[in-house]
Amino acid sequence: VQSNGVTTNALAWLNFNGTSGATAARASYNVSSVTRNSTGDYTIAFTVALSDANYAALGVCAYTNAIVAGNTMRGFTPQSYATSSIRFVVTDGGSGVDPLYCNVAIFGN
Repeated sequence: VQSNGVTTNALAWLNFNGTSGATAARASYNVSSVTRNSTGDYTIAFTVALSDANYAALGVCAYTNAIVAGNTMRGFTPQSYATSSIRFVVTDGGSGVDPLYCNVAIFGN
């Protein structure tokens, strides 16, 4: 769908488990893989490359999917944008952490 010449649907999205030894997609669109580079450091590869690297990346990550005390959301910080992938880190208090649930959406042209 387009609005004023801009695509309004996500160009890619991913719900994944980011824990060490179990990193895997639960569901996705236009994502060929998710790689855990190190603790809290991930790369998502797109199935079909995006038209440019000037897209918006939004992410929400947590230890569990339940709304409970102590299930603090974790920081999501993109590190590098490319047409074929995005690399980002998930942090808690400045240190990398591996979330059980992480959801990422990519929007752009």
